[in-house]
Amino acid sequence: MKKVAFKLPRKTAEADVDQWVQNARPDDREVRTEIASAPPSPAEEMKRFTIDVPVELHRRIKTQCAMRGSKMADVIRELLEREFPKA
Repeated sequence: MKKVAFKLPRKTAEADVDQWVQNARPDDREVRTEIASAPPSPAEEMKRFTIDVPVELHRRIKTQCAMRGSKMADVIRELLEREFPKA
């Protein structure tokens, strides 16, 4: 019978984590602050919407959202709201 050894993940000391955060570039800290202070999710019930898009379009959307510090889902929701306003 084959025996498999499981290794536990290395525990990270809190000091290591604090040091890592302190060494972050200023741009990184600004983005994290913007994301952390994003408005809470809407109280309205959500429904999943799945579409297929070409790889190149997905790449462009994802790149622009990353550069803006936005989530793809939030940007696409805003586009849909503009295209289909409440009557």
